[in-house]
Amino acid sequence: MEKDLNAPIQYIKGVGPHRASLLGRIGINNVRDALFCLPYRYEDRRVFKKIAFLRPDELVTVSGKILKSDVISINPRLKILEVIISDGSALLKAKWFNQPYLKKNLRPGLDVIFYGQIKAGFRGVGLELQNPDYELVAEDDGDGGVPAMHTGRIVPIYHSTEGLSQRQFRTIMHSIVGQYSAAVRDFLPAEIVSRYNFPNITESLMNVHFPDSAVPIEDLNRGVTNYHRRLAFDELFTLQLGLALIKRDEASEKGVSFEPDGRLVSRLVDKLPYELTGAQQRVVKEILSDMRSSSPMHRLLQGDVGSGKTIVALISMLSAVECGYQAAIMAPTEILAEQHYLNIHRLVEELGLRIHLLTGSRKNKEYEAIASGDTDIVVGTHALIQESVVFAKLGLIVIDEQHRFGVMQRACLRKKGLNPDTLIMTATPIPRTLALTLYGDLDYSVIDELPPDRTPIITKLLYEDGKERIYRMLDDEVKRGGQAYVVYPVIEDSEKTNLKAAITGAEALQKMFPETVVGLIHGRMKTVEREDIMRRFKEGRINVLVSTTVIEVGVDVPNATLMVIIHAERFGLSQLHQLRGRVGRGGGQSFCILLCYGYGEDSKRRLDVMVKTSDGFRIAEEDLDIRGPGEFFGTKQSGIPDLKVANLLRDGVLLEPARKEAFALIESDPELVRFPGLKSSIEGFWGSKIGLFKTA
Repeated sequence: MEKDLNAPIQYIKGVGPHRASLLGRIGINNVRDALFCLPYRYEDRRVFKKIAFLRPDELVTVSGKILKSDVISINPRLKILEVIISDGSALLKAKWFNQPYLKKNLRPGLDVIFYGQIKAGFRGVGLELQNPDYELVAEDDGDGGVPAMHTGRIVPIYHSTEGLSQRQFRTIMHSIVGQYSAAVRDFLPAEIVSRYNFPNITESLMNVHFPDSAVPIEDLNRGVTNYHRRLAFDELFTLQLGLALIKRDEASEKGVSFEPDGRLVSRLVDKLPYELTGAQQRVVKEILSDMRSSSPMHRLLQGDVGSGKTIVALISMLSAVECGYQAAIMAPTEILAEQHYLNIHRLVEELGLRIHLLTGSRKNKEYEAIASGDTDIVVGTHALIQESVVFAKLGLIVIDEQHRFGVMQRACLRKKGLNPDTLIMTATPIPRTLALTLYGDLDYSVIDELPPDRTPIITKLLYEDGKERIYRMLDDEVKRGGQAYVVYPVIEDSEKTNLKAAITGAEALQKMFPETVVGLIHGRMKTVEREDIMRRFKEGRINVLVSTTVIEVGVDVPNATLMVIIHAERFGLSQLHQLRGRVGRGGGQSFCILLCYGYGEDSKRRLDVMVKTSDGFRIAEEDLDIRGPGEFFGTKQSGIPDLKVANLLRDGVLLEPARKEAFALIESDPELVRFPGLKSSIEGFWGSKIGLFKTA
């Protein structure tokens, strides 16, 4: 009878309801989940050492015969099991604290293997092991005995959960791998397996969990054995097959073929106080070429902070409006939507066009203007995809900060028009291979050039004792006619946190510098208030702008050359990079000061990266490595399945071949008629996130 990989984990020997609930915390609910929950590292426990040659602090594997096994009661709350073994060279004591039940397993006369760290004994007398892993040596019954699981081999170490020891977890995994790995069907086409010299799926699963002794432990710990590569390739291949199906489906749709005359764009460009960079001009051509096509545009626009994505998006929107269509730009938060609105509405209205802002807190009057066609451009949040929002003639969608929105949300917005063109923007630089993972159904443009007058920003890390230096810098900046931002993590003081707050900070700075105009802006202000503050700051009537992260995106004040970030350790790396990008927009030297009040290991890495580099791609890779792909991309909401095996940094080299093979297969066999098993594998991998196959 074929084994059921969807069998609940509770019914596996040694699990039961309690342990099933513990395993459920880490995403293991059935047998298949367990098989693809890979070890995160491995320990080499193959080399046995004689007891007589042991030294303190060594991690060792030793074997011997149990001579004595006693439980000693120190007090009612502490019982110690002491086991003494001999290997003929010397004696060694092993101790377990409050685990007296182990005595029934560790009986005198039995042969045993221990693995653990050697410690000095009580009061420095002798050597001992404390809570070591152990394994009884099975007698050879003609079949070679019971294979070692915890000692005497390369041993897997898993990300476990509180209440479940490594030994218990490993025992459960050993049982599952032994019973079920052969039941996993190999859906990868044979020619691909052969072309890349991959092992089969069963062999791969067995060797990533309980490796053969011939597998180099260095490769195991780096996750680059051929067995790891095979499993990672499978996952990336299945992901890319889904993206290939989405792209093929989109390409077959009939969209709007735009033929703009360029009059609005020309008027806009004439009004700009700068010339477009070569990269901006190149990307505009790529976008307009897509818009002229009869197939809907699906393009990802990537550019670092300050590269000028917004103006490129506006040119695209004006091209749609010229042809009699509406355009919409969607941002993930009200603050970001308002920033876009503040930045573009004057430009648009000077051209005689109508623009509306639509967020969750706005009233229904905008709905009427959108539905009647009385508005040309709509700026909004996810409120745009509500059923009550109806467009008269939606032709172009621009989605900002794309990693906050997923396939399904993009699809909902597209349904507001008749297959409108879609331009997706990000200010978070993503290496090409990683972009192809999450946005593999999109064409790809990069603004890889900053305006020519930009001088690199000098970034410095200061601690609490450096505040006087910051005050001097602020004073000097204002006296020489410059402007500064001071960014706080929270709006106001709270008993729940000791974080410095923007309102208190603004009051303190105003008292400290009475001749300086200190402004305050935060997310609780009304749009009109924030607009007034930003206008005054841009016009130079405010010298120091105290803010929360509302100024993270979209503000362009060339005269602002100093950015001070308070509690920098509390901000994410991408957020710090975005904030730093608010300065350095003029021709002079700009500074970013990171004021830190203490940090953990991840915070230190973030701050060190900020000081060392302003390269957005380098920062993105570090951010990805620190946070992991799920949080970095927001994949929990993105509509893209989580990757359980593949590591986007480590396995990036596999992504291009996986993509090439997947797209070629869908091109030759779009319904996967020759590979029905692969078709069901894709459906299982993507789940209900998206309908890939539209066949009955």
